[in-house]
Amino acid sequence: MSDVNKADVNKVVLAYSGGLDTSVILKWLEVEYGCEVVTFTADLGQGEELEPARAKAEAMGVKEIYIDDLREEFVRDFVYPMFRANAIYEGVYLLGTSIARPLIAKRLIEIARETGADAISHGATGKGNDQVRFELGAYALEPDIKVIAPWREWDLGGRETLLAYADEHNIPIEMSRGAKSPFSQDANLLHISYEGGPLEDPANEPPSEMWRWSTSPEFAPNDGQYIEIGYENGDPVSLDGKVLSPATMLAELNRLGGIHGIGRLDMVENRFVGMKSRGAYETPGGTIMLTGHRAIESICLDREVAHLKDELMPRYAKLIYNGFWWSPEREMLQAAIDYSQARVNGTVILKLYKGNVMVAGRKSDDTLFDEKIATFEDDGGTYDQADAAGFIKLNALRLRNLARRDLR
Repeated sequence: MSDVNKADVNKVVLAYSGGLDTSVILKWLEVEYGCEVVTFTADLGQGEELEPARAKAEAMGVKEIYIDDLREEFVRDFVYPMFRANAIYEGVYLLGTSIARPLIAKRLIEIARETGADAISHGATGKGNDQVRFELGAYALEPDIKVIAPWREWDLGGRETLLAYADEHNIPIEMSRGAKSPFSQDANLLHISYEGGPLEDPANEPPSEMWRWSTSPEFAPNDGQYIEIGYENGDPVSLDGKVLSPATMLAELNRLGGIHGIGRLDMVENRFVGMKSRGAYETPGGTIMLTGHRAIESICLDREVAHLKDELMPRYAKLIYNGFWWSPEREMLQAAIDYSQARVNGTVILKLYKGNVMVAGRKSDDTLFDEKIATFEDDGGTYDQADAAGFIKLNALRLRNLARRDLR
């Protein structure tokens, strides 16, 4: 049941893919709300032709159609800031779907303002995280915006019901009754996700034919490949000496990682809405970026700064996963993270080999690694080893007192 008064809605901006679900939603909004619909389709690097979405929207009588190339903004303003934090959710997930939602929410609100729309709408279901992410983002940016979530209102529960609705209302759906992948998929430049079908049983291994972006590690090249990534202020800016834009960098790392079987993940995650969900992910470029970033930080960050970042990271990752990108606490953490990256500059050499990313070397003009101090050879008096005795005794003082008490 919606808390939106239908009489108050004259125009809606719909996040539109051109697929079955959102095409039905488009017509359903016109029928149920009697409103004009503006469609918005985002190019986040999902690798699909988006012009058919325009043709479908035009065929359905839509007058205002937005198809926006957001690839550079997505990587520059969302993926890169997240990777400065080394953010992973529940130890493994690189947040590929989560980080795309705040950008889509931002653009929905911008288009609503440009077109004078009263509401926005999306195709996320009432069971998933995306409804939360879209709507928290929208309300944070436009507190009085109306949000229509058809999956929480209608009784069109399954694919066959949606197809029947499409037939009834002459909605153009290509190959509507043909073979369909058993998996629910979502892709952007950072990753591709798979849910549903045989993955709904956590005991089932993901079928080999499911993976789209990466070679199986068993069949990856037998020779490893070395790459060199250059960093400035914590962001990757060059690959093998060539300066690349953020989107181009991630796309090329995806290509290289895919060749070597890097970035496959199978996990059972805890959704914000309360249930456990099993999903599989391919994040080849992101996996390479995470390894490289931690490697350059290892020589550029002060120990306590690095440890504090690691303590803050799970909270930061949880904020993104749960849809709080536009929250003041995420922005506060981001300011601290970005401050830490001012001297994270240099290059990292990585070896890609059969599903693995291995650090082969790292160097920086801002390094804190001092070979004279760290060496096992004669350091020429740079470090007085006798100083360690007092250091140890001071740190052992309370432990010795505890032990004496317990032995009495």
